[in-house]
Amino acid sequence: MSQSRVLPMLGAGVVGLGGYYIWKSGGSPSAAEKKFEADLHRGAAKVKSEIPRTHQTDARSEGAAYGKEIGSKIDQAVSQADKTYSSTKSQAEALAKDTKAEALKKIDQFDRTVEQKAAEAKSGVSSWFGSGNSK
Repeated sequence: MSQSRVLPMLGAGVVGLGGYYIWKSGGSPSAAEKKFEADLHRGAAKVKSEIPRTHQTDARSEGAAYGKEIGSKIDQAVSQADKTYSSTKSQAEALAKDTKAEALKKIDQFDRTVEQKAAEAKSGVSSWFGSGNSK
């Protein structure tokens, strides 16, 4: 199986760096550690000095402003959607109520027609058999 060569290379780099600092400090491990820490602090300070703080705060304040603007747009969209939903809901309820009333009206009309035709048929059948009870 192939093994990664990254780990041994990183280990060699760390050992080489440690050897460099021990050689620079004259063989004293504690002096090498202090030299390494001093170099780290100096490097961090250099990086921080090259990145001006004003740009970071400007970016942060601009980000906050954009966040507020986007938040207000989202709130407006939700509000508009809620208004549209309630309007549509009330229209749908009114339409359902009207449709139900119209359906009941048609059913009543159909019932009256069926009853009327049934009464006519009954009187016609009764007249065939000589029953004198015709309308």
